[in-house]
Parts: sequence; structure tokens; C-alpha cells
Amino acid sequence: MNSELEAAVKEASQKWQNAFNAGDAQGCANCYEANAVMEAKPFGTYHGRAEILEFWQMLIREGFSQVEYLNPKIVASGESSAILSSDWKMNKAHGNISKELWVLQPDGTALLREDYFSAAS
Repeated sequence: MNSELEAAVKEASQKWQNAFNAGDAQGCANCYEANAVMEAKPFGTYHGRAEILEFWQMLIREGFSQVEYLNPKIVASGESSAILSSDWKMNKAHGNISKELWVLQPDGTALLREDYFSAAS
């Protein structure tokens, strides 16, 4: 994997985690492409940034916070995209990210195109 792509994915992933831990649902949603797909088991599947925003607003409103990724792995998925997988934990739940597809944007930042994860309490 090229170092520019890896750095962009690490930075974008940290930006998402920081937004979530700050209770900033809009900041979380802004880390996704406009037409992204997120499948959050057992909650459901969300299409587009507006639906994804509503999900993160609900979770934050319910008091979820302090997300931490455990042993994340990043693997290239082409020249301008990479897949992050990881276990995770937070104050009221834990789970597994099977696939975060991060795509390099024209400005050099990465955004999520696909997000597949599971949660358990």
C-alpha cells in the first residue's frame, strides 16, 4: 500500500473516532461519501449521509461514547482505496468492523464509501 493512502486512511479514521468521542454526529457523518452505505448489525442498513447522520445522532443521544479501535488492520483495495477492519469497544457496547472501505478523494483526504460493522452490549 502506498504511504499516502495509508496516512490518509489513518487520519480519516482518527477524525471519525474523535468526532464520535466528542459527541459530534455531524462530524461522524462528514467522514462518509454522500452516497455511502452503512450496515450496522443489528440496527439496520443506512443509505446516504443523511440516514447515516440520523443513526449516529441516535447512538450519541443514547449515551454511547468512548469508542476505541482494537488492533485495526488496513489493506489496500486498489490504488486509491483501502479496507480497515478492527474489533472495537466503547462505554456501552463492543463489536467488530468487518469492512470500512475508505476512498481517497481528489483533495487527498479519505472518506468512507462502505461501512459494515456489528455491535453487542
